[in-house]
Amino acid sequence: MKPFTSTHIINGVTLTLLQGNIVEVEADALVNAANRALAGGGGVDGAIHDAGGPSIMEECRKIGGCATGSAVATRAGRLKAQYIFHAVGPIYYGQGNEAALLTSTYQTCLALAEQYQLKSIAFPSISTGAYGYPLDEAAPIALSTIINHIKQPTSLQQVMFVLLGRYAYTAYEDALKRLLTAA
Repeated sequence: MKPFTSTHIINGVTLTLLQGNIVEVEADALVNAANRALAGGGGVDGAIHDAGGPSIMEECRKIGGCATGSAVATRAGRLKAQYIFHAVGPIYYGQGNEAALLTSTYQTCLALAEQYQLKSIAFPSISTGAYGYPLDEAAPIALSTIINHIKQPTSLQQVMFVLLGRYAYTAYEDALKRLLTAA
């Protein structure tokens, strides 16, 4: 079955939603949904460490950790990227400042992309796996953060969301349609 994909141009920047595996994507930076200890794990985190090789974990150990709502950069090992941005999204409890932390996580990745003057970045859906953030709440936060960023001057020419499975892809596609209609 062919993966689903949709592309939109916003302020000259290509925003792509892609159903697929982030380790197979080529971009200047791949974003890893990491944990605070930068210790590797399951899901996207495990896939990136497995595909990228041990040099990524060696750099993560030197960095030591990362606060929730933030991100740190390492080289990308064997992956088709220059950098991995290890982004630590919030664990979802449904009663706190998760939305602000999730927004901050995406903003930190975008700031790193600008700092390194990158042209392309690929995001997973941060916090929606083991951290339990509902896709229908996380997707509009992720997308609105990206759209707000690319409406300003940016080095980025392409932003991708690489979404595992049809359900995640559809949640992001529906959220993007609502955001673009409201704009």
